[in-house]
Amino acid sequence: MCNSGTRPAFVIAEGLLRNLQIVPIARIGQCAGMSDPLLLLIAAAFLFAGFVKGVIGLGLPTVSMGLLAVTMQPSHALAIVIVPAVVTNIWQTFVGPYLRDIMRRLWPLMVGTVVGIWLNAGMLTGPYARYGTIVLGVLLVIYAIIGLNKFSFNVARRDEKWIGGIVGVMTGVVSAATGVQVIPSMPFMQSIGMEKDELVQALGVFFTVATVALAFNLTSAGLLTAATAWPGAVAMAASFTGMFVGQAVRSRLQPETFRRWFLIAMILLGLYLAGSAVYNIQRA
Repeated sequence: MCNSGTRPAFVIAEGLLRNLQIVPIARIGQCAGMSDPLLLLIAAAFLFAGFVKGVIGLGLPTVSMGLLAVTMQPSHALAIVIVPAVVTNIWQTFVGPYLRDIMRRLWPLMVGTVVGIWLNAGMLTGPYARYGTIVLGVLLVIYAIIGLNKFSFNVARRDEKWIGGIVGVMTGVVSAATGVQVIPSMPFMQSIGMEKDELVQALGVFFTVATVALAFNLTSAGLLTAATAWPGAVAMAASFTGMFVGQAVRSRLQPETFRRWFLIAMILLGLYLAGSAVYNIQRA
């Protein structure tokens, strides 16, 4: 017991806690405001990616993920890519009369992709996340080599559904690790004999479904938050600007020539991403 005329030491100490600042008053982590140079990089990356999509009809997520991964982890890059990718793909989904036939033919591919994404939800944020940049770089190289060689094969109509389901699961695993959905889904869609306009619409439908599934993964991991709204808005505005410019100059360019140089650039970018990631892992 203490004397009635004195105060215990801990009372004095607790009374002083109101003057202490336990946590500095500053924004940390994902709440931190993005710097102007980073926003400019995001705008430039999506302007170019949108231009590519406007000229050749695809490539926005692949190009933007590849460029942003130079300065940030694939998981953070995907959190910025997700909204522009969903919006532009929804727009592409409803441009054309083939939606019902696409859903009938490609539902196993889409279901398999969603299952693969959900079953591997932790790959972008778990202990193996640092290898995502390596996988992304390798996939960019594979994607570009396939495009340059115009490699193709044919899948019989009777085999579409079961092969599509397997390809979907494989695509989902790759997408969960890298955010890129073109391998092996695109070669499969090219192999089932769709007309050009139907294939463009099918890509929009498929990428919409896969991107929405990825959005659920990112939300569950706490990566898709209000903090990504501003860079996402910048990315979306730049994407549509690039798309309109690309569509406007499409008639003046030779799309095949542009596509060739674009794919060569993807090979160089993929080699750089994979090589720098391996170097950083070895140094760690």
